[in-house]
Amino acid sequence: MTNKKIYRKIKRSGIIGSLILFLVFCILTAGVLALSIQAFSSYAVDTKTNSAYEAASHMRRLYEAGLQSEINADTLYKLLDAEESDYLITDNSGNIVHAKGNRTDIDTRDLYSPETGIYTDKDNPYLYLDKKGQLSADIKIVKVLWNLIRNKPLNISIDIDSASDEEIDEDDESNDESSSIIFYTTADKNERFAEFPFWISFDLDSGDGKLICKADISVTEHDGLLILEIGAAITLLFLALLIYLLISTIRAFKRQKRIINYFFTDPVTGGRNWMWYQIKGDQMLKRWRNRNKTYAVVSLSLINFRNYCVCHSVEDGDKLLCRIDNVIRRNLRKGEMCAHNSSSTFALILRYENIDELKQRLNMLILNLEIIEPGHKFSYQAGVSLIDRLVDENGNPRKRKSLSLQHEYNNASTAKSTLSESDESGVAFFDEKIVEDQKWLDSVQDKQAKAVANEEFAVYYQPKYDPRTNELRGAEALIRWQSPDFGFVAPYKFIPIFEKNGFITEIDHYMLSHVARDQRGWLDAGFKCVPVSVNVSRAHFIENDLAEQIRDTVDGAGCPHNLIEIELTESAFFDDKKAMIETINKLKSYGFAVSMDDFGAGYSSLNSLKDMPLDVLKLDADFFRGESADGRGEIVVAEAIKLAKSLNMRIVAEGVEIKEQVDFLAGEGCDMIQGYYFAKPMPGNDYEQRMRQMRAEQSEADNNIDLNPAAVQNIDTVEDTFEAQNIEQVQEVVDVQPAELSQDAVEIQTVDDPQKTVEAQDPEPAPETVEVQSSESAQETAEAQDPEPAQEADETPAPESIQEPVDNPDTDPAENDRNEQLNPQDTTEDTI
Repeated sequence: MTNKKIYRKIKRSGIIGSLILFLVFCILTAGVLALSIQAFSSYAVDTKTNSAYEAASHMRRLYEAGLQSEINADTLYKLLDAEESDYLITDNSGNIVHAKGNRTDIDTRDLYSPETGIYTDKDNPYLYLDKKGQLSADIKIVKVLWNLIRNKPLNISIDIDSASDEEIDEDDESNDESSSIIFYTTADKNERFAEFPFWISFDLDSGDGKLICKADISVTEHDGLLILEIGAAITLLFLALLIYLLISTIRAFKRQKRIINYFFTDPVTGGRNWMWYQIKGDQMLKRWRNRNKTYAVVSLSLINFRNYCVCHSVEDGDKLLCRIDNVIRRNLRKGEMCAHNSSSTFALILRYENIDELKQRLNMLILNLEIIEPGHKFSYQAGVSLIDRLVDENGNPRKRKSLSLQHEYNNASTAKSTLSESDESGVAFFDEKIVEDQKWLDSVQDKQAKAVANEEFAVYYQPKYDPRTNELRGAEALIRWQSPDFGFVAPYKFIPIFEKNGFITEIDHYMLSHVARDQRGWLDAGFKCVPVSVNVSRAHFIENDLAEQIRDTVDGAGCPHNLIEIELTESAFFDDKKAMIETINKLKSYGFAVSMDDFGAGYSSLNSLKDMPLDVLKLDADFFRGESADGRGEIVVAEAIKLAKSLNMRIVAEGVEIKEQVDFLAGEGCDMIQGYYFAKPMPGNDYEQRMRQMRAEQSEADNNIDLNPAAVQNIDTVEDTFEAQNIEQVQEVVDVQPAELSQDAVEIQTVDDPQKTVEAQDPEPAPETVEVQSSESAQETAEAQDPEPAQEADETPAPESIQEPVDNPDTDPAENDRNEQLNPQDTTEDTI
């Protein structure tokens, strides 16, 4: 169930039921009250009607008794006239035979029986016959009773004991609504009463006509008071119930408001929460009146909030979030929103007209938040997604019906994630480039497994050369992706993705198996193979059997262990140091060399050297980029080389692009150089061709030495002289002069005559001049021997890549080198 559905359910359940109940009760109350009053009035009318009926029945019996005794008609009429009630006698045809008092129109509906009827008086409509033919009292009678009780002045008031008929002025009229009702007072003047007339009809037993008598319902002040009191009691009872229900409804309103308030309140800051932001914000953005306004959805986060809680306390962290919430809300304008989302993240909706003004406002807000607590300077990062106006085909603004605030906030959070590599404050706006990056991320992740299965990843090799002899001494395996869907993909476009999603471990196994397989194939083809370094991700070191996995993979390809070098980036040493040392020792025990890549790029290089039993140290390429006017960079590199030598480690410098750097590194005793000066990364076939060429040149150099007896004789003389002088250790001085690669001479100086030289002509251009100095000079200037066995370096011609121009017309070398050896912080595989 979504948040909106939960909100609607709470809103409905809290008040709709109470409203419906209140309305139903009001209707029922009104109906019951009306029925109660009607029922009571009908009861009162029936009670009074019975008395009037008895009086009229007496006149009927008197008339019929006179007819039976054959009394004279005039005498009989006089007896009837002596009665107080008006009457009339009709024959069967409806003609009036005799009458006393006023006459009225007769209604023929019966009440009690077919032979007995009751008729209303047309001048007094307070009594009427209902649909059932029963006599009922109209609601207007209540006002008459009220006038009776409160002693309102009467148009006619008669003392029934002393007044005569002549004193009654029936034509007198007044403005009183009850003027048609005659109010009387008793003789003692203590009580008043009112009479409501109606007519009772009797069929005569003789069948000669009808006797119709006028009857009155007499209501005294006491009766009226009783009727009104009972009606008032019933009314008050239902009114009390109505008031109770009204109070209950109001309470339900308040209870619903409290529930919604709890539903929308953030427990940490006391302000609004993400639920409120999502529901109310979505409603606000979709309102018709806001269609012409532009908004910015902002995701604002406090950086390193957890560190603050660790240094202080969780309670202090909550208080800090409260202060942040207060500062943000104070900076809001009308029609803007702010809510605490999660942890140290706040969600905002701001109005804007100009992007530059919005940027300035956000920067000012961040500046205010950075100094929110004395003694601390905090950092904040904000991501922004802009919501522009929507227009129809005529250019008129239209309602944002399909807008999703959650989608817009996700875009703002995505923009903010582009700042995650830095701990500094900043503001980032969501744009189409971020969309393209996300699409690329999804595409890579969808195709990564298939790419490995189809072997779409190609292994490229970048050679490493001895700067003194220009001899191939090693190589680094780098990965390239030749995708049927994307074409050729550089490593920096997919390696960071693999590192984040963990697929980099599959790439490590892929590269290791392919390099081992290539090395085995080259050995079988008779090539003189050199060690190839393969990057292993820091993600692998959570596996206890990593060393065994590497060993089994290499053994599965039949490759000797000494031809595989395991390369780790310096950032990998920030993890579990104990597990790292155990794995390195295992690898060394299996015969693998282990190197540290990107030395100098991190912050704990020396500490890592102290603890880790490494074989090779690779100087980061940043050492050789840019210029150092005061020579500080050269000093650092020189000391790093000396340090590595002292720790019995070989040194590799990567990213070397110019001759001056090569000369400097050769003079400082660097063992190998990897960079565009010598060679760029190349496919396996090209690397194999380079090894093939090196073998041919080596063989040709050996043949040249065999054909030059003077050179051989001089070499033998040097050896005999060294042996005669009992020199314990003689180190060859190899002076590589790349600037003189065009010279076609190899000079070998003898011990007896250093000025005498023997030149051996070489059909191929000789890359360097090799000088063997006298024993005394050799002892003064001798260099430490290379850790690996000498491979007749003095007779090995330089690789062709040395003679190629450094600059590639299609590619910038510096930029390509950075792409090839991309090493962001906390990654290891960018140099693959």
